[in-house]
Amino acid sequence: MGPLRNPSRRAFLGIAAAFVVAQAPVRAQSADAADIARAETYLDSIRTLEARFLQIAPDGSVAEGGFFLSRPGRLRLDYDAPNPNLLVADGRALVHIDRHLKTIAYLPLDSTPAGLLVRDRIRLSGDLRVVGVERGPGTLRIAVVQATDPRAGRIVLAFAERPFVLSSWAFVDAQGQTTRLSLLDAKFGQAIDPDRFTFVDPSQPASRGN
Repeated sequence: MGPLRNPSRRAFLGIAAAFVVAQAPVRAQSADAADIARAETYLDSIRTLEARFLQIAPDGSVAEGGFFLSRPGRLRLDYDAPNPNLLVADGRALVHIDRHLKTIAYLPLDSTPAGLLVRDRIRLSGDLRVVGVERGPGTLRIAVVQATDPRAGRIVLAFAERPFVLSSWAFVDAQGQTTRLSLLDAKFGQAIDPDRFTFVDPSQPASRGN
């Protein structure tokens, strides 16, 4: 693999953009309903997750790093150098830090795809809508949009079979640009240091905890 390229701002927004291109809701066929229920039960059972990740941006650039999840509300994507990006969800917001440019951006956690993964209770219904169920050899893919804004983008969750595990996901923005993220060497249910999910904004030291 060649040297990693720093993903563009657009690539980051591909990660952080809220869900999908409009499609009709998936019909409630029995096989689809069973697979959706199976995915919900599995995702809801994950309380912590630690893994390496491999990300492919819309422009083809590749990035790697460490992925940490602690439900509810906490997430961290720590990109390997020379990539300067760090994403931290502390239960209140998703924070994007560019360590080279020294910039910080805040997004409401519920307005991002990350909001699905860190919910206290994961259900692919209500404010979410399943718009596709696809089965392949040893793989199940489920496409989900925000019910209130289905044209904004979609998240496609991919599960490996035998055992049934979350293996990757793709974020597709309103322009059809896709950012894919695969999990490697995932570990579930292990304790994760809570300090991984804290961020101190140097411009507001009194407003965010250590």
